[in-house]
Amino acid sequence: MTAENVIGLVLAVVLLVFLVMALVFPERF
Repeated sequence: MTAENVIGLVLAVVLLVFLVMALVFPERF
């Protein structure tokens, strides 16, 4: 795994978690 792959994977996971949180807790956004 290169640094670019790791960064891309981390960003994808963070975005996915953010979207799930926005769906589960819409009153916080």
